[in-house]
Amino acid sequence: MPPARPLRADARRNRDRLLEVAVRAFSQNGPDVTLEAIAKEAGVGIGTLYRHFPTREALVDAAYRNELARLCDAASELLDAKAPDQALRAWMDRFVDYGAAKRGMADALRAVVASGGNPYAHSRDKLIGTIGTLLEAGGAAGSLRTDARPDDVLASLSGIGLITGDPGRREQAGRLLDLLMDGLRYRPANEA
Repeated sequence: MPPARPLRADARRNRDRLLEVAVRAFSQNGPDVTLEAIAKEAGVGIGTLYRHFPTREALVDAAYRNELARLCDAASELLDAKAPDQALRAWMDRFVDYGAAKRGMADALRAVVASGGNPYAHSRDKLIGTIGTLLEAGGAAGSLRTDARPDDVLASLSGIGLITGDPGRREQAGRLLDLLMDGLRYRPANEA
């Protein structure tokens, strides 16, 4: 089978817009939002939606994976623009926002799982790899401790996201992320 051709620029824009609208629609309205409504809000016809995503499950899966990729890709952009510890803290804010979107899409994601899909197959590995990159950069720069494990940081971030998932608790999430960062900057006596 020959490799898939890259999408034309307009097709890529349509696909990206569909994914953006789908995340918002599934997060706000749950799995019952119509695909026609998503296509309309994205400014495309239903045929365009089906050309990119032949089923509702394919759209939900792609929207989730796109959000995960955006989150993970942001790490290198943040490291290019900020000191490693500041990049990690900014990325943590994005993680909390990602978690809120994922929670909003929970019913739609459960429908994908029920149909035999697994949108979460590589999520944990991607997140741990991204956190590891941020921690290594901070360790190399001397701004973050070098004994912090990426899986422990992911567990901490997930916990913060779970208890502060409601938009009214975003300020609390920021305070908890600051406390986590303080712990990541702390230097054990054997590192001093």
